[in-house]
Amino acid sequence: MNPEYPIEFVDLRKEYGQFIAVDGLNLKIKRNSFTGLLGPNGAGKSTSLKILTNLIHATSGNAYLNGKDVTADTKNAMSGVGTVVETPEFYTYLTPRETFRYIGEIYGMSRESISNETELIIDKVKMSEWTDKRIGTFSKGMRQRIALGLSLMNDPSIIILDEPTSGLDPRGMAEMRDILKNIRNDNHNLTILMSSHMMHEVTDLCDRVALINHGRLLLHDDIENVIGGSDSRPLVVKTVRTPDDSVLAAITRLDNVKSAVRSGSEIAVRFLGDRDDEVDFFRQLAHLDIGVYSVSESENALENRYLELIKESR
Repeated sequence: MNPEYPIEFVDLRKEYGQFIAVDGLNLKIKRNSFTGLLGPNGAGKSTSLKILTNLIHATSGNAYLNGKDVTADTKNAMSGVGTVVETPEFYTYLTPRETFRYIGEIYGMSRESISNETELIIDKVKMSEWTDKRIGTFSKGMRQRIALGLSLMNDPSIIILDEPTSGLDPRGMAEMRDILKNIRNDNHNLTILMSSHMMHEVTDLCDRVALINHGRLLLHDDIENVIGGSDSRPLVVKTVRTPDDSVLAAITRLDNVKSAVRSGSEIAVRFLGDRDDEVDFFRQLAHLDIGVYSVSESENALENRYLELIKESR
């Protein structure tokens, strides 16, 4: 395996009877990147990460961590890897300090290292005020932060996160994102793979994105390349009436339009031209007489790009 890619999926496939959850996934995650594994519910994200962390076995294909097959050489593959996959479970009668001590002893860390790491990590995940409180009294967001903290024990080089903000309230989601940003900023030698179905979360946190649907990889690239694109720009067209298929078809036929996709009551357009071409685009839109009242740069560029790819992959 190439050392430049500490996480690799090779021809990965997972079947549940007639249902195919992961369908020949090939994906290499760059070292020191923060990669978002993005897709709707049921896209195969969690299944892929469970295979990667040896919680379940693939029907065929392989997954590798730091060049080690996670099924054939689990102990060495998982060494130096921190994970938060599925809902974290704790001994609720223990405190965070006691839990960190317990996990540190499993890792074979010295008492001094456990003590030092506990203080540093508890502060990093913003749980210092609750270090000696029983975990059974904690909210889901607080437990999620403790789980994230435990994944940092023993100085991992890889962290794997499965929808770390899932089920949290808006404040909890914002706090978790801030913590992840700080962790990333404090350690640029850390490779993070995080699944999510929220476009804005991936845009906010990640420098790379892998888009999947129906267990298949649609696109893997730097965020900037995906949302900007070297050949097009994302525009949003708003109309007074909900656009139907005929409206989409009419806009698609206009000069310099690469694609037009309905996104709720709006139309996400990939535009190929420059600013002068855009002026002509506005004129052509006006002549269509479809009730356009606004055209602007997209603030949801990643979502629009993803919708395009899903449409193309059907």
